[in-house]
Amino acid sequence: MSTSRRLLTARRPPATEGMTVGLLFAVAVGGCLLSYWVAPGPPPLWPAVLLCALACAALPWRRGHPLPVLALATLSMVAVSALGHLVTALVMAPLMAAQYSLSLRGHRRTAWTWALAATAVMVVSGLFHRGFQHEWVISLVNPAAWVLLSAALGSYVRVRREYAAARTEHAAREREEEARHRVVQERMRIARELHDVVAHHLALANAQAGTAAHLARADPEQAYEILGRLSETTAAALRELKSTVGLLRQDTDADDGLAPAPGLGQLPDLVAACAAAGLEVTVAVDGRPRSLPPGLDLTAYRIVQEALTNVTKHAATRTARVRVAYAPQFLTLTVTDEGAAVRPADRPGPGHGFGLLGMRERALATGGTFRAGPRPEGGFEVACTLPLDSHDESTSP
Repeated sequence: MSTSRRLLTARRPPATEGMTVGLLFAVAVGGCLLSYWVAPGPPPLWPAVLLCALACAALPWRRGHPLPVLALATLSMVAVSALGHLVTALVMAPLMAAQYSLSLRGHRRTAWTWALAATAVMVVSGLFHRGFQHEWVISLVNPAAWVLLSAALGSYVRVRREYAAARTEHAAREREEEARHRVVQERMRIARELHDVVAHHLALANAQAGTAAHLARADPEQAYEILGRLSETTAAALRELKSTVGLLRQDTDADDGLAPAPGLGQLPDLVAACAAAGLEVTVAVDGRPRSLPPGLDLTAYRIVQEALTNVTKHAATRTARVRVAYAPQFLTLTVTDEGAAVRPADRPGPGHGFGLLGMRERALATGGTFRAGPRPEGGFEVACTLPLDSHDESTSP
């Protein structure tokens, strides 16, 4: 069901609906009392009150069955007029509410057809009004004007709601297009990185192979040593190639034997690697951990990985803290270090450095937020919030 349809078929709570119907009944009864007091030869009061009650009793069904409710309200008002009451806007409150509901939720042509039919019936009944036969403005124009005004108001509100719903849907589509555009940009950036990585390793491997072939007879030991480093070079190239290709793969691609992309489940391995490099990392998890979509899981891991790499390269400290907070709709990642306070020019700020730029692009591509900068108490902090409700959570437990 579209957004506009949901807006037009939304139902009120029973308490609100009961208060609305009760208020309309009180207004209609007030109109009957006013007519009873001012009309020449007081018309019957209680039959008119019962007719108003009958019209109001059908109003709770005006959303699902607007045509029968409008027909019943119109016949009730015609009967009230036949009793000799002055049909004012107060007495016509149930009829106006039924007409407004039909114009708001029914088809435009049907709504205006029934509005004109109800107007004609009220005008014809006013022609035979005993007390106000010579007051044509009161008995003819007044009922017709209020019915048509209700129809016009319902049509206007309907158009405004449809316009607002269309704008909301358009904005949602634009956000989706922008997110896809950012993902494509990120994939292109990673593809360029892949080209640089592979070209570097292959050029190095080619040079090592050529040197080993040249020294194979003159210095076999040195040739074997170069060949040993050659295997390390090709192994590193293969690892980076698999990692980058795994990131570029679509979720719907068939499994062709590549290693799965890393995620937050590999944080212990990342912490161990940082420890081997001399950086002590403490990980704190808030909330109940949950299974994340592959793309979001990879994005979160890469942001933490790059943030810890920046700590290793730039921070004047050997400790860092990682906080992973799970909320119903968001995943918050925070990486902080306790290095001495430094000037913004001494460390990369939010707009400087490819590491921070890559983290920002990854976070924004998922529709999240990203913030990085020095802390007032010293050190540096990287924080991002990734939305969970905008991703497919079919893999969640």
